[in-house]
Amino acid sequence: MKIAAVQMCSTPDVARNLDRAAAWVAEAAAAGAELVALPEYFCLMGWRDADKLAVAEAPGDGPIQAMLAATARRHGVWLVGGTLPLRIDGRDDRAFNTSLVFAPDGRLAARYDKIHLFRFDDGERRYDEAATLQAGRTPVAFTLEGRDGAHWRVGLSICYDLRFPELYRALSAGPEGPCDLLLVPAAFTHPTGQAHWELLLRARAVENQCVVLAPAQGGRHENGRRTWGHTLAAGPWGEILAVREEEGEGVVLAELDAARLAEVRAQLPALTHRVL
Repeated sequence: MKIAAVQMCSTPDVARNLDRAAAWVAEAAAAGAELVALPEYFCLMGWRDADKLAVAEAPGDGPIQAMLAATARRHGVWLVGGTLPLRIDGRDDRAFNTSLVFAPDGRLAARYDKIHLFRFDDGERRYDEAATLQAGRTPVAFTLEGRDGAHWRVGLSICYDLRFPELYRALSAGPEGPCDLLLVPAAFTHPTGQAHWELLLRARAVENQCVVLAPAQGGRHENGRRTWGHTLAAGPWGEILAVREEEGEGVVLAELDAARLAEVRAQLPALTHRVL
């Protein structure tokens, strides 16, 4: 199955971001992708952290979710809506940072609320997601059916989650078996991305003997923030299947190959050797 990750350099204008995201999904679908993943905060990179609260949507309602559902249906693809802010009942000072997956018929297929909230301070840049976000609590994986009838187990995660390998173990611990594909929509900062992005993505792919697809924000944003980009797909042996080396927007395409996954897991059956 062909899969695609979209790299964006989102702005403080939601409508403009939605138009750009829809255009990139259309390009990926035209190239044959059955699953298309957008990056974290594809819909908004605001001037201030609190800006996301002003555009937060109620679950199942709002222009961001409507665009995702309509775009998935229009192109007949599984569409992973990077992340968007979803409201929390009874609170206006916090939202969830949520990844939504829409099926080719436009229905909501999965929802994951980001569990690990990023905090960083190097003396020049300071981020604290907990100031505006509430952490999720539940790992989420789902099964999708490809156009050829094949079934794939897909695990959801977001950005800073990448640093917590126990989450990915939990995603593969259920009776459905290990994940074939792990999704990591992200907006890594430039310094942390430069140091750790590829290293961590390839490690998660090797540990879980699966494909990791990581759509990223990449470039200098209008709010002054610079994100690392390097949207990529990593294979089960840790190999880079595809990567966008430069900043700026674009699409990265890769193949999800059941025979390759089976080959790696048979040659080195590490997933069956787990003790803890």
